[in-house]
Amino acid sequence: MTPPFGPTLLEIGPLAVYWYGFLIVTGIVLGAQVAGYLAKKAGEDPDRIWDMLLFAVILGVIGARIYHVVSQPSGGLLGWEYYKENPIEMLYIWQGGLGIFGAVIGGALGVAIYCRLEHLRVLKWLDFAAPGMAIGQAIGRWGNYMNRELYGPPTTLPWGLEIPPQHRIPPYHDMAQYPPETLFHPTFLYESLTALLLCLGLLWIATYYRGKLKEGDLLLGYLMGYAVIRFFTEMLRPDAWMVAGTSFAAAQLVAAAFFILAGIMLVFRRRPDNVASDAA
Repeated sequence: MTPPFGPTLLEIGPLAVYWYGFLIVTGIVLGAQVAGYLAKKAGEDPDRIWDMLLFAVILGVIGARIYHVVSQPSGGLLGWEYYKENPIEMLYIWQGGLGIFGAVIGGALGVAIYCRLEHLRVLKWLDFAAPGMAIGQAIGRWGNYMNRELYGPPTTLPWGLEIPPQHRIPPYHDMAQYPPETLFHPTFLYESLTALLLCLGLLWIATYYRGKLKEGDLLLGYLMGYAVIRFFTEMLRPDAWMVAGTSFAAAQLVAAAFFILAGIMLVFRRRPDNVASDAA
């Protein structure tokens, strides 16, 4: 299982279009389509999704890049120690390096700003966006595949990735211990498939529990679902940003915090006295 193409999708003279950027944009557009579908089903104007997309994308990309830049990944990979010596490369997002948690926070902030300006209910529109964020992540992760990144430890499974020596990260760059035919866990694929399932699950909940959901429920469901996905896929990432003095990656701690906080909010919102006050 190796990428059939290189990282570059198209070259026109000095200009190049990269698979990584193309797939991220594709995921954003499809995610907006899903959000627009839910908005239309709820009797809202789906065109508002496209209006708020600019806010969400700009702040989402900024948040995602900041998360990546300040990280301290293992194995000497690009992180804060590198970027503080090469600050201009903080802008090179086409080379990869976007932190999903930063994208979620930044994108949600963008939606909130737009809703505030247009006097819309923020949680309602974040609910529309929740399944779209999941499908966007499912597609965007294939950009990591094209970049020959986001793989895990060696495996003998038939769907393992063959990673060329020049794309190996420590300690797998040791060809004596890990020869060229070594296969690696496709961590990107695990996250992509589970994010797709999360999207479908949220759409199912939105369809079959319509009228019973409170504004913000789908958003909380997304946060809990993706937190579980990220917590476990992070176990297969040798490039993870590890927290000093622990055996946990920073993303695992962030995921755990997201899950706990979202779970508490979901349970609190479902308490009988809160449900009764809403009905009143």
